[in-house]
Formats: sequence, structure tokens, C-alpha cells
Amino acid sequence: MPHKILIVDDEPFMLRLIQHHLENAGYEMIKARNGREAVEAATRENPCLVVMDAMMPNMDGLSALRQLKQEPSTRAIPVIMLTANPHKYTREEAESSGAAIFLTKPFSPTQLLEEIRKHTLGIDMPQH
Repeated sequence: MPHKILIVDDEPFMLRLIQHHLENAGYEMIKARNGREAVEAATRENPCLVVMDAMMPNMDGLSALRQLKQEPSTRAIPVIMLTANPHKYTREEAESSGAAIFLTKPFSPTQLLEEIRKHTLGIDMPQH
């Protein structure tokens, strides 16, 4: 069974781009467009990893990250944070909030896939 990845970004182009590369690599996708949807989807779907943009409407990525890390059912899910504005959301702030890694846009698909593989290594997906 493929690993289930939650992708969170308010930009449709970025969602499609990440989805394309991850599906080609054999991952199953769940998509959300803001932090609030991300928290709901992570709680409902139990993904093995979250790839989330830092700057989004309704609830930004760092707020969603903090909420995911406070909830016992989602606390252990690794979160890869993405941002196009590294000055506003610093690496230290994301990592101190519980992010597994912080990538600055633009990033290479290879770099993202390497980080996903590293953080999902050894994770067995539950059988449904």
C-alpha cells in the first residue's frame, strides 16, 4: 500500500506540481488549501507525512503545524514546511514548532522527494 501524503498549499499550481511528482513516485495524495483544512484532513485521514506551505489564508502553515503537534492523534506525523518568504517564517521558528524540515521555494522536486523518503523510511501504512 502506498504512503499517504497530505499536501497543503493555497496555490492550485503548486498543489498540482507537487501532486504530479509525488504520484509519479508512487505516493497517495490528500490535498488541502489552508491550515484549517490541513488539520481536519490530517485528523481524519492519518497521513504518514504532511507537506505544507507556511503562508496561507484562514490559518497559516505555522499555526496549523502547532495545532497538529499539540493533538495526540497527529503529533507524530512529520511535517515538511515550504515557503517563498524565508524572512517572515524562519527555519528556526518552523523547526521549534515541530517541523521536520523547512524548504524554501523554489525547491527541486528531487530535493522534496528525498526529504519525503527520509521521513517516511520505515513507516508502514495501515491496511484498510
